[in-house]
Amino acid sequence: MIAGLDHVVVLVRELEAGVAAYQTLFARAPAWRSAGDGAETVLFTLDNMTLELMSPKGDGAAADRIRAVLAEQGEGPASICFRSSDIAKTHRRLDRLTLKPERVAEAESHDAISGATLSWRRTRAATESTRGVRLFFLEMESGRPRSAAIAEAPITAMDHIVVSTGDPERAAALYGARLGLDMALDRSHPDWGRLMFFRCGDLIVEILHRPGAAVDPAHDKLYGMSWRVDNAEATRARLLSAGIDVSDVRIGRKPGTRVLTVRSGTCGIPTLLVERTAKPSS
Repeated sequence: MIAGLDHVVVLVRELEAGVAAYQTLFARAPAWRSAGDGAETVLFTLDNMTLELMSPKGDGAAADRIRAVLAEQGEGPASICFRSSDIAKTHRRLDRLTLKPERVAEAESHDAISGATLSWRRTRAATESTRGVRLFFLEMESGRPRSAAIAEAPITAMDHIVVSTGDPERAAALYGARLGLDMALDRSHPDWGRLMFFRCGDLIVEILHRPGAAVDPAHDKLYGMSWRVDNAEATRARLLSAGIDVSDVRIGRKPGTRVLTVRSGTCGIPTLLVERTAKPSS
């Protein structure tokens, strides 16, 4: 049913400020700009997914809904869209799983710079059935243009997106048993709680449960994102020179990784950069 993660929508109050932040973080240029239906958007397309920055534009119901979400939740990730190779089949599966999908709708976007058009068909599961996380499912007619690198040591791809939960068993049932993502890891630690990794294409949907955290057990929340880099030290040096607050490089919790935390310039989103190293020999 799910072929991978197509894109993540991040809501920002001021679009150009968000674009500047992620152009600096990624060292990549935007690949697409569009406006319509109460919103303006900019896409950064990496090797395995797209980040969509969205802000309200003008008046109307759609713009009002975006402003209401920003007022309630602040800037940050607002929805996940999974990629499907057969949206009609995906819709039938979602319906059988009692996820109450909306009817399949056709949509298109026009790039403000090139005039090119992207077309797709999509549906959305009912948010009350997905533990409060907005989940979309999309079938693209063609691929998106990639974001060109504009500096050395750019971000290459997403490594994982984090969903925070107060009920890890029910969250695991949604992403594993119902949506069919393959569980790759289930690990607990007294210091940082429980982590569950679900494979989604070549990246991970991470379910995070932190004991004692003030969370709603009935509603999950999109929490953070992790991005892949080829050279952690080079990327750190580039970000420091741009005035971004980043941690030292350290060994990651996942074997065969080195990581660093980005503490500013992410529109408030907890952000980790990951370099994949050779796995230790057994």
